[in-house]
Amino acid sequence: MKNVRKRTILFLIGGGSFLFFYFSLPLCFQFKFLETLRKAVLSLSIICFTLFHADFLANLFRKKVSSLKEVLPPTSLLEHLIKVLVFIIGGLVLLRSLGISITPALAGLGIGGLAVALALQGPLANFFSGIHLLLSKQIRIGDYIKLETGEEGYIVDITWRNTTIKQLSNNIVIIPNSKLASLIIVNYDQPEKELSIPINIGISYSSDLEKVERVTLEVAKEVMREVPGGVPEFEPVVRYHSFGEYSINFTVILRAKGYTDQFLIKHEFIKRLYLRYKKEGIEIPFPIRVIYLKEK
Repeated sequence: MKNVRKRTILFLIGGGSFLFFYFSLPLCFQFKFLETLRKAVLSLSIICFTLFHADFLANLFRKKVSSLKEVLPPTSLLEHLIKVLVFIIGGLVLLRSLGISITPALAGLGIGGLAVALALQGPLANFFSGIHLLLSKQIRIGDYIKLETGEEGYIVDITWRNTTIKQLSNNIVIIPNSKLASLIIVNYDQPEKELSIPINIGISYSSDLEKVERVTLEVAKEVMREVPGGVPEFEPVVRYHSFGEYSINFTVILRAKGYTDQFLIKHEFIKRLYLRYKKEGIEIPFPIRVIYLKEK
């Protein structure tokens, strides 16, 4: 509502200024002192219309991009880029209306742009790294990622300078785009959000392995069906893999719909499996050591 009021005010000021310029145009030829007023009013009109269209187009992009988020993710970087382009066009129109030749200005911008690029290597590196991250589609807004430096969380926004990550602890991590582009990233939401959950378990050497496998799968399927975040159609897998010092070890593979769903699934699976093992007489052994004493 506040943005709508702001755009309305800008539009009214710009429209009023243009109407004043249009209807006072004949007088400007009769009274030379009105020429300065004419240019001021026309400049005000162009500035207001530029601000209006920059805000309007950025807001329109923000509303419409939700249906195209797979192609063009909604980020502050793209909104700022739209505003910058509108400001550049508005500035060129303003220069032209004041009688200033645009060609020398563009040439000056080219030379000055090279000097600015050398002076602003850091910010420009962040800007183009942000563009690269968006266009490559390797990370997107809402993805859960983990960096090689240890930080992990959901991507909240990508601006012209940095990327914001919200951790599960509700803290915010801010990383410069150029730094992020050079890091090794694990994206848990690509190529799809579903992920496998391996859980390692050990049972006593005296256990019936066939029975253990059957009971474990029954509990795993129950968890997949009943626990929120589980994938009901997924068939859990049990694989024995090693003889430990005090147990036969195996891995149960479950599946979650998203990264954070795995925590509740593990929680419920361990609780239910423990109770079922206890009921079935299946032993989860404590660590043990057998010591042999040799008599002299």
